Amino acid sequence: MRSIWKGSIGFGLVNIPVKLYSAVQKSNLDLDMLDSKDHARIKFQRINENTRKEVPFEKIVRGYFLNDNYVVLEEQDFADASPEKAKMIELENFVDINEINPIYYETSYYAEPETQGKKAYALLLKALIESKKAGLARFVLRNTENLCVIHPMEEVIVVTKIRFQEEIRAIEELHLPSLDSINKKELEVGMSLIKQYSSPFDISNFKDEYSKELLKIIKAKAAGKRAKVKKLKTRTATEDDLYGQLLESLKSKGA
Repeated sequence: MRSIWKGSIGFGLVNIPVKLYSAVQKSNLDLDMLDSKDHARIKFQRINENTRKEVPFEKIVRGYFLNDNYVVLEEQDFADASPEKAKMIELENFVDINEINPIYYETSYYAEPETQGKKAYALLLKALIESKKAGLARFVLRNTENLCVIHPMEEVIVVTKIRFQEEIRAIEELHLPSLDSINKKELEVGMSLIKQYSSPFDISNFKDEYSKELLKIIKAKAAGKRAKVKKLKTRTATEDDLYGQLLESLKSKGA
């Protein structure tokens, strides 16, 4: 693996030098866009909307549209916005990770200690495990300030980016049903159904079946054959008989 960030985790007055590595990878197939006529690959170009000419990457700048004009930003502007956080993941406080709603989670990185920081790294890792807490911190990645959770996973410290509050849209514009519309009898059957389907969380039970089936189709087509495709079972549902549907669900699960 190649590190994507180098810096330190600030744990009180202790600085722990670390490297960050991407902890996730895509499971979907890497498909190319092709011209249907000759199967040549499609390439994207950065085009000036006025001249319609391609702009070299080194000539591209970033700007913010303000008062009918663009304010162009330079690299120093980004550095000046967070001069002290450029190479530091500063732990600000510790929380129960169960208090963080999953809607805030983005992506995760493994933190690997540099040689001189292994003892302090081990201390922080063990303290997180023993306290059952996670640290909240901010750090700068690719000129952008990020909020993150620092938490243990087995014997590694994981840095998981989370969204800021202002990035979550309000729900007021949604047309939502009233919880009072559910009667006691329907709720009891619904709770029974949840109990019947409950089990300890085991991620190994869940595979990317879509990519697996798509790869089978690709290999079959490459061999001049047609793969067998799973037929989707259709269900008919009516909202008028919610209680009846729940009872049928309990019976089918039991069977």
